[in-house]
Amino acid sequence: MIDGHTFDSRREADRYCQLRLLERAGEIHGLELQKEFELIPAQYETFERYGKRGQRLKDGRRCVEKPVVYKADFCYTDNKGRYIVEDVKGCTRGAAYQVFVIKRKLMRDRYEIEVREVRK
Repeated sequence: MIDGHTFDSRREADRYCQLRLLERAGEIHGLELQKEFELIPAQYETFERYGKRGQRLKDGRRCVEKPVVYKADFCYTDNKGRYIVEDVKGCTRGAAYQVFVIKRKLMRDRYEIEVREVRK
């Protein structure tokens, strides 16, 4: 835990410390942690509703698919005005990494943002 933020790994906490130093030095600004980006919106369906006496009520809506969201480890703007999104990675194998790869591609497609992978 650093500055009141709990990090998923020591590697992520170390990167946060590096970014805070860069922010204090004026190299970056607007540092954000755990910012969420909606990649695919929630999907809803409409259904008919009736009252207790059979009278027709206003149609209802229910969520049939939750949204797909990417949560970035860090977002900031560098001194050249570029918006940077970073994700700290320790392992590049397994199902979790494959999900990340898909979300990284969706970020590029939907927001035209290239997610930087940070490894040590």
